[in-house]
Amino acid sequence: MAITKEIKRLEKSNVNLTITVPKDDVRVQYQNMIKEYSKNLQIPGFRKGKVPQEVMERKYGEGLKEDALSRIIEASLKEIFTDENMPRNERPLPYSAPELLGEPKLDFDNDFQFSVIYDVLPSVNINQWKGLKIEYPYAEVAEGDINRELEAVRERNAFVMDKDDNAAAVKGDIATIDYEFVDNNSKDSVSDLQRKDYVFTIGHGVNIYEFDDDITGMKKGDTKEVEKTYPEDHGEPALAGKTLKAKITLTQLKEKQLPNLDDELAQDVDEKFNTLADLKNSITDKLNKVLERRLREIKLNELLKEIMKNTPVIIPESMINSEIEGRFRRLARMYGTSAETMMNLMFEQGGEEKKKEWRETAESALHSRLIIETIMEEQKYEVSDDEIEKEYERIAIESGFPANDIEKIEEIKKNYNREMVIDEVKERKVIDTMFAENTLTKGKIENYQDYVS
Repeated sequence: MAITKEIKRLEKSNVNLTITVPKDDVRVQYQNMIKEYSKNLQIPGFRKGKVPQEVMERKYGEGLKEDALSRIIEASLKEIFTDENMPRNERPLPYSAPELLGEPKLDFDNDFQFSVIYDVLPSVNINQWKGLKIEYPYAEVAEGDINRELEAVRERNAFVMDKDDNAAAVKGDIATIDYEFVDNNSKDSVSDLQRKDYVFTIGHGVNIYEFDDDITGMKKGDTKEVEKTYPEDHGEPALAGKTLKAKITLTQLKEKQLPNLDDELAQDVDEKFNTLADLKNSITDKLNKVLERRLREIKLNELLKEIMKNTPVIIPESMINSEIEGRFRRLARMYGTSAETMMNLMFEQGGEEKKKEWRETAESALHSRLIIETIMEEQKYEVSDDEIEKEYERIAIESGFPANDIEKIEEIKKNYNREMVIDEVKERKVIDTMFAENTLTKGKIENYQDYVS
């Protein structure tokens, strides 16, 4: 079709697209539809496929026009939006379906014109992204951080042994108990609050019944009755706001025996380690890599904050909503539930304040992303085949495989689209350029754990 278009930019990153279809093309589209229908239409008094057009129009006139109108609008939009020469910022966002304005009518004596409105990628005009001075918080890997990781290694390789029958329970022991709650008023057992062989580690804070202090000092076989009062906001609804008596029997008591921090432990962890020093060096390297990634992220965030101050962007609602929904979907997958359930849970807990927080976070993330993409387009980075291969090797190494593992790299190539890899390389280039074109200096030093969390 020889259609023409006119795009008018509106507020809030909307556009109004007006399309004009010549009346001759309208007539052709209509006649083609009539021929298509006539092949299968069957009306009493006429053979199948032999119904005259005037009979069809007399019987189904308005319906035919409405169907033709829908087909013409759909074909016109498809032709416009599949045109490779259409600018990116004039195309509708994937999550913003064009909305038809008014009620267009089909008139074979005149050109057919209709308008749609939809959200587009926001325009981003960056006033300054070079020559800025930024101070960022940083951290360093300390001996205490390495020692903490070594202790975690000992914990993972600990032996669990039965304690002596006369030994008292202490923090860190693994207790097995039978418990039964009794309602103070009725003196009856609470059916939902009784269990045998309940196992927990004393003092680790994961026991919702808060028996840790009650168990401490007990010996295997001991029974104790205690009165427990739980707050109104307790995580277990059956306990929330209640005062109950609990009968607790300690049936088993075990303790962890941590291995010595020596060469033998290092060899048990991985055969590639010969000495404790090898294990310690590996841990140090791992912590530094985690810190390096986090440091890059924080430097970029601080730089983007400064650029955003002078780069206002109006982000359409559909874009913000899609970002929020995407975050909830990712969170829901982690917890094995639906995005809707996760959204309801989060917003019920935080109300309007939580909604505002999520919205602001989504807007900031989109604002940052648009700035990076704009600079990327302006700089027109090229990515060589060699750079693509090195990126696949980097992905393999980060996945824990050697860079020369050809079989694994081929598998990665199947799972990582080449265009995705090219975009990753381009993004890293633009971030490196941003760092090189600005002055970034270390500011406040922070604790490693707080920094990387």
